Amino acid sequence: MRPHWTIAALLLLGAALAQAQQKEVRIGVLGLFHSKQIVVSPIEGQPLQCRAGGEPWPVGDPMRAELEGTKVRITGMDDAFEGTIFCDNGASGATEFVASILGKIERRYSGKLEIRPDARELIIVVAMPMETAVASVVAAESPAHAPLEALKAQAVATRSFLVAGKGRHHDFDFCDTTHCQFLRAPPGPATAAFQAAAATRGLVLVYKDEVFAAMYSASCGGRTHTLAELGVAVHGYPYFAVTCNYCRRHPEKWVTQLKTEDAAALAPTESARLNLARKLGWKSVPGNSYSSHAENGSVVLEGVGVGHGIGLCERGGADMARHGALFQEILQHYYPNTEVKRY
Repeated sequence: MRPHWTIAALLLLGAALAQAQQKEVRIGVLGLFHSKQIVVSPIEGQPLQCRAGGEPWPVGDPMRAELEGTKVRITGMDDAFEGTIFCDNGASGATEFVASILGKIERRYSGKLEIRPDARELIIVVAMPMETAVASVVAAESPAHAPLEALKAQAVATRSFLVAGKGRHHDFDFCDTTHCQFLRAPPGPATAAFQAAAATRGLVLVYKDEVFAAMYSASCGGRTHTLAELGVAVHGYPYFAVTCNYCRRHPEKWVTQLKTEDAAALAPTESARLNLARKLGWKSVPGNSYSSHAENGSVVLEGVGVGHGIGLCERGGADMARHGALFQEILQHYYPNTEVKRY
């Protein structure tokens, strides 16, 4: 009987992995540029076909889409399209392509493309398989040369955010900036980011039997924050303050100078820091751990840590991995009282 149970278990596992791969997330891309024009180029060997309410057309050469009032004009076509243009592999499946905003950025994607006209810009969305998104975020967010176990921890945190963190945007699930999670081109199979995502496929963080949108930052300054400390309402996982030995020994220090009126608007909350960063730039107040003093008619902030400092510290996690910690141990340290489960 034992071999039959083993085969059944393998079949169930294979089905679960296939189901996880089929789950999609819709990510708004290139939105920082607020562009009225995009060029979509096929990749050799990867079929690319588009449709907009009528007959589909194959894309063999770079295709230029441009906002024209409330419609999208495809160069070389007689009619402009009022609704969304969908591009995929011709069988409603993911494909690879390059999307570019001329003179600014060019990026490769793997998924299904949507181009929709908005009042002042094109809304560009890529619906990609969950695991493609996880690997792409891990490649973009992780510190350079981080060990594989640290990347696995990042992959689990990233997947948890994608599973439980929807609702931050109206037109799509997530954006490709640090407002949600930074995203680049999907990494190749030989990369550590790809391997970390594959090794943890389907694994998420759970608190009281609920998946939560795991938060993380580049550098915590030596101690992570709770949500309450930063004035963030607690819904689900509260986050616990934990010591980060690496950042305590090697703090990432910063100094910035603010006008008195700008400093007056800075309260010890994450929302106040973000509001000031939107006004002055993201390097104006890099983190939430700082002291201040008046100097020559202005206010000088001296701080440690980059980012909100909640949850996983990427620098600290990488150091734990270098000293032999497994990804489960890293996650347990930065997310106490949680479990790693398959969703």
